Amino acid sequence: MSQVRTYNSPMREEKARETHEAILCALFELMDSATAADEISMEAIAQKAGVQRRTVFRHFATKDDLLAAFWPWLNARIGASTTPRTPKDIVDGPRQAFPRFDMHDAAIRSSLHSRTGREMRMGTVAGRRANFRRALAPAISSLQPAEAEKVEALAHLLFSASAWEILKDYGGLTGAQAGETASWALEVILSAVTPGHSPAEVTNQRDKP
Repeated sequence: MSQVRTYNSPMREEKARETHEAILCALFELMDSATAADEISMEAIAQKAGVQRRTVFRHFATKDDLLAAFWPWLNARIGASTTPRTPKDIVDGPRQAFPRFDMHDAAIRSSLHSRTGREMRMGTVAGRRANFRRALAPAISSLQPAEAEKVEALAHLLFSASAWEILKDYGGLTGAQAGETASWALEVILSAVTPGHSPAEVTNQRDKP
């Protein structure tokens, strides 16, 4: 009985990981360029990554797959949490993330305003809403559904790259100042909808068994 032989599988796996990372880095560099076109083609990504176009499609079957992988990869790269688990995670989110957005200003703005960036972000909306709803549950469980929806919507707005950009461009703030401002606003909102609790008490709540 013949055996199926494998050739340097650990090396192949490492090479595949390196190529996967190179493709994501290439898209990031294209988005981080102020002169990048609104439409970033798979050909441009392949050229930037130093691989052939078909190699990109071996790692990402479609452009949608690439974009779906890119947004969490970018957030991990800049150290921004995409999965808040508690009200405190949401309140602290802008304070932690907005200064880091400043370090990748062009890429973040490209994700907001380019077609490629919008497609990328819209693919994450359903998951983001579910994460925020679970994280906010301890602070808004006593609210009527319509009121809870308003708080959730405000949390999405204030803990977002859009809020970072508006507070910087219209408020004249730095990323750090914008983060402190958005986090403060979230503290005030959660305190207001949780009677008898201070902002610190609200944001320190944890899900109860």
